[in-house]
Amino acid sequence: MKTISILGSTGSIGTQTLDVASRLKIPVAALAAHHNTQLLEAQARQFSPAFVAVADPDAGRDLKLRLTDTSIRVGIGDSAVCEAACLGDTAVTAMVGIAGLRPTLAAIDAGREIALANKETLVCAGELVMPRAKERGVSILPVDSEHSAIFQCLAAGRHSEIAKIHLTASGGPFFGKTYDETYSFTKEEALRHPNWTMGAKITVDSASMMNKGFEVCEAMHLYDVSLDQIEVIIHRESIVHSLVEFCDGSVIAQLSNPDMRLPIQYALTYPQRLPGAVRPLDLASLAKLTFYKPDVSALPCLALAYTAIRRGGNACAVLNGANESAVAAFLRGDIPFGRIPELVARALDTVAYAPISKLEDVLEADQAARAAAVI
Repeated sequence: MKTISILGSTGSIGTQTLDVASRLKIPVAALAAHHNTQLLEAQARQFSPAFVAVADPDAGRDLKLRLTDTSIRVGIGDSAVCEAACLGDTAVTAMVGIAGLRPTLAAIDAGREIALANKETLVCAGELVMPRAKERGVSILPVDSEHSAIFQCLAAGRHSEIAKIHLTASGGPFFGKTYDETYSFTKEEALRHPNWTMGAKITVDSASMMNKGFEVCEAMHLYDVSLDQIEVIIHRESIVHSLVEFCDGSVIAQLSNPDMRLPIQYALTYPQRLPGAVRPLDLASLAKLTFYKPDVSALPCLALAYTAIRRGGNACAVLNGANESAVAAFLRGDIPFGRIPELVARALDTVAYAPISKLEDVLEADQAARAAAVI
């Protein structure tokens, strides 16, 4: 059984990964989080990793005191998170935002398999990450439900036979509403996702459909396909997690109840499939499965993502940095929902285009985007 390290262990994906690890008795080599020391302490005591990393210095010092009666080593700061990423056979990269990029690269350089749950890694730096993983012989296994579905569907054919990837989206809590209708919506309204229980940031991104724009970018890097080969389709029931259409007209889909533990487990046990905690799908109980084309006029964030993807270079890093800044402001209650795409558009218009050739290029674009998106 391979050992795992979990970056972002106190978040939604992290806690569900630990649930899977507990059920399957997967050894946990390291944990890392930003600042939630109370939960991190409980996780450390339950799973007894050799090392725990805390990005925030004050929280790290607090955790050291909490764990003085154990043999668990505690590291503090970004370098400690990178160290944690390199300790297991597989690094589950579930930290939110661009903070997950550097430790993911560290794990790749150390030859660790990646179970990728951090979208920003490929959105901001796919041009760097994928070639480096190939050079090091490192597998990147997707944890997102949609990308896990695509990964599974692609087993039915060759890469050269792919005609189109159909990337499903629930449509979030604002499906069917116009941009003007959602402009003044609040944090509480945006966090009412109809099907999934996720962290606040990704739930807002789901409501704005920026999340789906990020996933389009990810799919291009993960599966080496063009933008023209990816179609976003709204599927309200979140039962079909994505589909792959092949050149002969066959369409292969992956279906399951909406439970993130299934794609997490598949990434951790691949190429095996093991019995898990996810309730089997009862097809007879499904009244219907519906599919709709997205109304891009009502979803400016999705349109902005397409613009950034077509522009290339640092544009997707700008897209992500501005979105992170705008969503944080929205979650603080500083701006209404409709201001998110406005701030992202401002950053894309303001930050000059530049090619991406090294990590510093990504980080500079990120900082420039955040400065441009200040309210």
